[in-house]
Amino acid sequence: MPAVGEPAELTSLRPASFPGASLRPASLRPASLPGAVRVVVAGGGPVGLACAVELGRRGIGCLVVEPRGTVSRARPRCKTVNVRSMQHLRRWGIAGELRDRAPLSPAWSSDAVFCTSLAGRELSRFTGVLGLAPDGDRFPELGQQAPQYVLEELLRDVVRDLPACQLATGFTVTDAGPDEGGVRVTVAGPDGRPAVITADYLVGCDGPRSVVRDRIGAVYTGEAALRPNFGMVFTAPDLWRHVRHGPAVHYWIINPAAPALMGPIDPDGTWWIITFGVDRETGEREAVRLIDAAAGVPAGAVVRSTDPWTARMQIVDEMRRGRVFLAGDAAHLNPPFGGHGLNTGLGDAVDLGWKLAATLDGWGGPALLDSYQLERRPIQERVIREATANMAVTSPELLADNLDADDAAGERARRAAGERIQRAKRPEFHSLELVLGIRIEDSPVIAGEPDAGGQPGAWPGTEAGARPGALLPHAWLGPGRSLYDELGEGFALLARRPGSGRGTISRAARTRGVPLRVLDVPGQGADQNGPALVLVRPDQYVAWAGDREPADGLALIDRVRGAQVS
Repeated sequence: MPAVGEPAELTSLRPASFPGASLRPASLRPASLPGAVRVVVAGGGPVGLACAVELGRRGIGCLVVEPRGTVSRARPRCKTVNVRSMQHLRRWGIAGELRDRAPLSPAWSSDAVFCTSLAGRELSRFTGVLGLAPDGDRFPELGQQAPQYVLEELLRDVVRDLPACQLATGFTVTDAGPDEGGVRVTVAGPDGRPAVITADYLVGCDGPRSVVRDRIGAVYTGEAALRPNFGMVFTAPDLWRHVRHGPAVHYWIINPAAPALMGPIDPDGTWWIITFGVDRETGEREAVRLIDAAAGVPAGAVVRSTDPWTARMQIVDEMRRGRVFLAGDAAHLNPPFGGHGLNTGLGDAVDLGWKLAATLDGWGGPALLDSYQLERRPIQERVIREATANMAVTSPELLADNLDADDAAGERARRAAGERIQRAKRPEFHSLELVLGIRIEDSPVIAGEPDAGGQPGAWPGTEAGARPGALLPHAWLGPGRSLYDELGEGFALLARRPGSGRGTISRAARTRGVPLRVLDVPGQGADQNGPALVLVRPDQYVAWAGDREPADGLALIDRVRGAQVS
């Protein structure tokens, strides 16, 4: 991988993987950009790369256009890959690889600590946070602490290894417009000279300053926070000797000299810190003082990078215009508290990726792509609301007198602070209902057999996993063998009771060319009373459930593939 400033690269260029696509003579550099591809992905961050993985694993040719030649390690950005995202990585076969590459193992800690400083008094703590500890059989993969650059480097490697994918680094999407039956995408190389690529679809994953969003006329709606924040990465190899609270995912620092949030990037003395209410000028001038105040001792810190930022709570007015889509930060922004931003973007990529592939493979109907915004927008809006609520109480709001005092007043102050922390912050650290429990409502491609109460597809168990539109409840089928591992890349029909008919649905899927895997998965315990048949989408959401086969299997398959809306 070239260093910053070295020539741009175009890797995994395999023109033969794009049937019918023509290649234009190279005009930018010796390695040619393709003249036509099925999908152009603008932006090669984790969201754009994840979209390419979903497409490439299904044989859909795509070009990822990314300005950066290498992944910067200066800022960790997102630091939590949550359990839902780890389910995607497991499906892609790379969950273990991410854990191997991550500087901190899952065994490092699952605690979030609130304290007056690293060397000071502990006020409260949460254990088993952010999906980093098991919760029965609810999910097959624990969450993973990893700087965003680790995930991004891994996804680059995966995309490079997919024959259908191309990764063009050092190139930028500068313009886009409609073309007959597709999209014309203008791409500029390091020398600024443009080339035009024709694609069936364009996906804008090019972040808050998205060119794609600008070209389709979409705009953010929402607001930005008033308080500035100043992030830093620093090294302090001896700091661990002074930490009184043991290993933790992160530490909330509650003191007036440096109200902050900080945590380790690795166990060897590399740290990140966010100081609240600190602007760029103050942060640059007082960086070492702020770190020392948060540490509670002279830390001997060497600042490696800085990152001033202000939280934004914004979402675009539209995520699609014709054959152009937006995903990730190009479509929505939320405060980082709770670790939902990147993970929500990965959810966008998965949802859009399989639907684009189905459409390009010929079995997805028009309502399938229409469902992208209908399904994702309510999830994005809820994430923004909950992350904003988490931001309402951070370190500055928890300041109080006497928190470090050795007397009775100090005891009372710490006890009151601990009680407030537990009330205010629990939803931030135990948010599996948000991560796994959101049900897709009012989607044109979700069907359900009404139960006695008129509700679609009742299913005993947790409320979130009870009906079509919910994530398929997880189960272990044997040691290390997850139900999710058996679902495949297409639809899956689970026959959950002996003798369950499935021929009508199977024949209809074959007729329509819909990939379908049929699995006998007996229900256990109370689950034996659940529906006999469960139809699961490629993204592990339940598309339909019922006790008997539908009288019209074609109507059901047409509904879930987006060719019929009723």
